[in-house]
Amino acid sequence: MAGPHDFLHLRREPASGIEAVTARFHGHAYDMHHHDEWLVGVTHDGIQDFYCRGARRQSTAGRVILIEPGERHDGQALQAPGFRYSMLYLPQAWLRRAMGGSDMGIGFRRTLADDRRLGDAIGQACRAVFEAASPLATDAALDDLARHLRRHLGAAEPAPAPAGDPVVAERAMAFLQAHAATAFGLDALAQAAGAADRFQLARAFRRRFGTSPHACLVELRLARARALLRDGVPPADAALDAGFADQSHLGRWFRRAYGLTPAVYRSGRTNVPDAPAGLG
Repeated sequence: MAGPHDFLHLRREPASGIEAVTARFHGHAYDMHHHDEWLVGVTHDGIQDFYCRGARRQSTAGRVILIEPGERHDGQALQAPGFRYSMLYLPQAWLRRAMGGSDMGIGFRRTLADDRRLGDAIGQACRAVFEAASPLATDAALDDLARHLRRHLGAAEPAPAPAGDPVVAERAMAFLQAHAATAFGLDALAQAAGAADRFQLARAFRRRFGTSPHACLVELRLARARALLRDGVPPADAALDAGFADQSHLGRWFRRAYGLTPAVYRSGRTNVPDAPAGLG
């Protein structure tokens, strides 16, 4: 039974069907059960004790939990102050597509893994699902997660990208520049650029421009917001016009990029140069 200070928050990403969970438990968390999805999670603090694959296991801060569809497991805290974790429930169809269209012969080699990069990717994907700020950002975070999962699943690396990648990247950049204020995902961008799929697009774009389509989109939106703020447009209006979800969304990215708030920049009390960094 959940204690008075326990919590569990869940959000489903509509396009992929992936569910993200973040939770804290101080004692018993849940009885033995199983899921039809692939489970990937990371423990943030405490000791997360659970049964899986015939043994009790303990996940501590930074460790990754990997559970296949149908594998029975439970969960509990071993000691105060309990444990906190993030978990993603990945539909089998999504994972099959992310692994190149087939899930034959793949499976988690271990239930617990010490893989900081995968743990970071899980956390980032969870945040993307909960914030639901940009389809492109969510797609990018989930694709990064799939990339880090490959070696734990024993999946083969994707085939080398076909010729014509620079053209694909240039078309994608042109689409980003023309539609920076609108919402779209990686699949739509790949189709517009003439890429075979979103994975080819991501590889081609990084080779050509040294960054991801989403990072580039944020740069373009920030440049637009800065121009509007210089013209005296209020931050809330500048955020929406530039393609951000709202003023707080703009504020988070603006502070990360420039070290000050949009309101302070609009007031003119800044020495941040106005010339945008080149993207080409």
